[in-house]
Amino acid sequence: MIDLTHRTRRDVLALAGGAVVAIAGGAPQVFAQANDSIVMGWPVDPQTWDPDTRTTKALQSLYKMIFDQPIGQAPDQSLIPAVVKAWKMSTDGKTLELSLRDDVTWHDGQKMTSADFRYTFLERPKSGQKMDIATVWNKLTDVETPSPTMAIFKLNAPMPSAVSWLAYMANFVVPKHYVEKVGADEFSLKPIGSGPYKLVEYARNSRVVLEAFDGYWGAKPAIKRVTVLFIKDPSARVAMIQSGQADFMPEVPVRDAVRLGALSGLRSEILPISRIDLLMIRSDLAFADKNVRLAAHHAINKAALSRAFFAGKAKPLSIPATPGTPGYVADYNFPYDPTKARELLAKSGYGPEHPVKIGLATFNGIFNSDYDMARAIAEMWKKVGIDASIDVIENTMYYELNRSNKLPEATLNDWDNAVGDPEMFSGYMLNPKLPFSTWKKEDEVGKSFEELFSVTDPEQRIKGYRKANVLAAEEGAIIPLLQAVATRVYKNNLTVKTYQNGWLLPQMWSLK
Repeated sequence: MIDLTHRTRRDVLALAGGAVVAIAGGAPQVFAQANDSIVMGWPVDPQTWDPDTRTTKALQSLYKMIFDQPIGQAPDQSLIPAVVKAWKMSTDGKTLELSLRDDVTWHDGQKMTSADFRYTFLERPKSGQKMDIATVWNKLTDVETPSPTMAIFKLNAPMPSAVSWLAYMANFVVPKHYVEKVGADEFSLKPIGSGPYKLVEYARNSRVVLEAFDGYWGAKPAIKRVTVLFIKDPSARVAMIQSGQADFMPEVPVRDAVRLGALSGLRSEILPISRIDLLMIRSDLAFADKNVRLAAHHAINKAALSRAFFAGKAKPLSIPATPGTPGYVADYNFPYDPTKARELLAKSGYGPEHPVKIGLATFNGIFNSDYDMARAIAEMWKKVGIDASIDVIENTMYYELNRSNKLPEATLNDWDNAVGDPEMFSGYMLNPKLPFSTWKKEDEVGKSFEELFSVTDPEQRIKGYRKANVLAAEEGAIIPLLQAVATRVYKNNLTVKTYQNGWLLPQMWSLK
């Protein structure tokens, strides 16, 4: 196994997968590749290829290369048929009927049926294995299968977001026969799905090789072979694409994306997506004090963060929703006001000469400028009287640290919402009964979001989320920072389809 996370620039260039590289006098040389294959980088190794185990945004696109979700999405985020060709939700929000395609096959040739749906969403989550899909579908009591192409979900309480979830994270259909045959552990290493690509090679912390599946039910990929290199270090990702050793590179620092886009043969894009950079807040420790929480929010100059790290393209946010999504409140503003921050801290006996001490967790290289942004926020806090100790954590550690109550007062995170439903933003961020939330206090904020999970009237539901989003900001239960931007740099001969939710799907791309 090769760990690209700690490799030097020369090491990375020598491991370009499908491109055979020779280093001569320090200069990389690339032999010709097939015109239907690409090499691309990725900042996170899956660690598991079981797509329903964790709601991990950084892996959604990778999983979609191998597996199918019941419902798909168009580039504008609207829901479209996929392996489910039609759906109907009852007015009480407790029964969901799904009509399935009859021409979907797994990578081993067996046909997908409603039994796979029952296994994926009911039997397997209730078997005792720790999986995020079990939390998502905790209201599901039965999946009826009157025919191979019909699945009927029965819920013990309303689930107004059920249809949206079928297009969201940790909601991929898995093959009952194969998982039961090989076991969960083997499936997590050597999976089969029904998606456009088959996994043919995987070396942990190194690379995965995918080949187009001839039996795919949808449009056949024009790109037949995809080699994905796992490269955690942003500078190594920059080196790979600049030297020509990769065809496509995501999560490139904005300043490098701008620079590389000016080079011959390369194209760069900086795109706002339905993802939020934010500080997840605990309701206890030093942040049990509302004055401290609100001061921490007022002290952050979000516009300055956008200019410094995102070329001004990341929109400052006051609530946990992005423009264009239903839960967004356009006329609400939580102001940058360091004077107000000092006044609030003074009420609790703190200030620059006697700062309150807190912890700040952050990733380093998982999303654009994460660590640098954490350092900048810590400096802004220091000026008003908040002394933040920065702790770098791994992306895979976040949920376990949260579950074990070991995260510090604030954690810099980015939160994805591919479908735009407000439940997947603030609902899961702030419902204290869910394992995703760091806000564990069952106060007015927590109860507001918890109650919204059962509101079936669409208009009242959206109004409720908008009101609760403002309340969360006013109470300091969360600190939204910026609408995230996705950066990507790729060769000019590659045609890339853009999705507003930031998906990167080579099955939808082509080579000129």
